Amino acid sequence: MDVAEQISEHIAALEREGTHLATVAADLTAAVPPCPRWTVHDLVTHLGGVHRWATSIVREQLDDDPLDEPDAAFVAPAPGEDVRQWFRAGLADLVDALRAADPALQCFTFLPAPSPLAFWARRQAHETAIHRADAESATGAITPFPADFAADGIDELNAFVGRRRKFRHVDAPRTLAIRPDDADGWTITLAPDGVRAVAGAGPAEATVSGSASDLYLWVWNRPATIVVDGDQDVTALWRHVQIR
Repeated sequence: MDVAEQISEHIAALEREGTHLATVAADLTAAVPPCPRWTVHDLVTHLGGVHRWATSIVREQLDDDPLDEPDAAFVAPAPGEDVRQWFRAGLADLVDALRAADPALQCFTFLPAPSPLAFWARRQAHETAIHRADAESATGAITPFPADFAADGIDELNAFVGRRRKFRHVDAPRTLAIRPDDADGWTITLAPDGVRAVAGAGPAEATVSGSASDLYLWVWNRPATIVVDGDQDVTALWRHVQIR
């Protein structure tokens, strides 16, 4: 699949997952189990702000993160405004901005990617997907993700954790394999000088296996059905790695 096709698929996933989230976010007062301090209202407001932040970077071709400005703040709906309608409007605006963007777009990013447009399409697709699962967790069962999309999300998270240059929770390297039943795997090294991931689930002190969809949730520290083989202390270290 070429970069243009990947971008198109990520934008379609963003639209699909965001629309799903808006549909399941019926009870805005419900607690969100994976995010203990949040209600569904908080979750929808957070993600709506993230969408508007990303839209501003793409549409205005910003070279720097606007949140680094002294007066920067996440956008929130006006008092009395329907937060779900506000969320849908922001989602539509982001999808439109990404679809209309020049493939040669140059703007702020924070992970390796084939292009800034590819980065933002992928990042927003997975940000939205994980929070869709959060919204569903407030009401019941989580709809599984397609295996290829889930595997792509695990791969993107590995790029996130690879930015760490220190990991103070170990004194020597420890190894963890992520082994999906329906996709390729990864081997992760947790070391004092950082966290590294390589493609391929090779020998490791601990192996986490399950569907790509469940492993996608697990690496983002969400409840999931997985099987752990080996040293469970190594898998417990993952909780100190992940960002929400």
